[in-house]
Amino acid sequence: MNVHWYIWVITVVVLVGALVVDAVVIGARPHVPSSKQSLAYVGLFIGLALLFGLGIWWLSGGAYAMQFYAGWLTEYSLSIDNLFIFLVIMERQKVPRQSQQFALLVGIMLSLLLRGVFIGLGKVVIDEFAWVFFAFGAWVLHAAWGVIADFWRRADDKPSQESRLTRFVMGRLPTSGTFEADRILVRVDGRRVFTLLFFTVIALGTTDVMFALDSIPAIFSLTVEPYIVFTANVFALMGLRQLYFVLGALLEKLYFLPVGLTALLGFIGVKLILHAMHEYGWDAALGFSGEIGTGVSLGVIGGILLATMVASLIKGSAARQRG
Repeated sequence: MNVHWYIWVITVVVLVGALVVDAVVIGARPHVPSSKQSLAYVGLFIGLALLFGLGIWWLSGGAYAMQFYAGWLTEYSLSIDNLFIFLVIMERQKVPRQSQQFALLVGIMLSLLLRGVFIGLGKVVIDEFAWVFFAFGAWVLHAAWGVIADFWRRADDKPSQESRLTRFVMGRLPTSGTFEADRILVRVDGRRVFTLLFFTVIALGTTDVMFALDSIPAIFSLTVEPYIVFTANVFALMGLRQLYFVLGALLEKLYFLPVGLTALLGFIGVKLILHAMHEYGWDAALGFSGEIGTGVSLGVIGGILLATMVASLIKGSAARQRG
């Protein structure tokens, strides 16, 4: 895929600019958006992603468009689970709804920054060392186990462990012990101290690191085109702030989302390992082809997400009938 430098510049300016404008609006008028308003924004960003994929199809062909759609769906699914962890952190730390806007903004911007760094590092490593796909595959399979293990803990009403970094920082920095809207520093008795929102941001940032480490190997299993990797990740982050405010009700309906993510990550982990075997010719030596086409990948990803939603709706319907 040949992307000229000026296309890169335009894309980065427009996409990152959209996120920054959204951030400026939030900072100027912090509020809790209504469900209707949030869903409208989510629908808008999903529509833009679909149109962007059609643009890639028109300019570069269907193969690259399918890579974009597969990568975007994967990253969006992982981002939703990331938001669920954000929700748990906010609830556990009792962050006021008015303060959650700023924390979400910082969390999403950190996600974009970290993913950009890992995309750059990942591309450099992949170009030099094919064996890194083995490591990526093992890491993604480990992430899949972590998702289902956390799902079992939630089912048993066992709380997730507090971030060690958060506990370490809270024990060593002065704090006001309160939330002060979107402020992370306030003056108390003549000295500056951190509000509780600062420690919430640290907890969200720690989560972002782990999800960036999971999501970048996942998308590299679907495409190694830097332009597609970058745009799929940015579109996956758009609308997450608005989606957060309808997430509580959404996740009650998507009960099997962690199970679906486990299956999705498991498929991607196996795909990465098979790709590494193909690079070294091990699959041919064993009498099979280790390459899984983008069309098959997109079908599997879409099938997993569809099955997750259908199974969740069936469970919800059964629960309502019993109630």
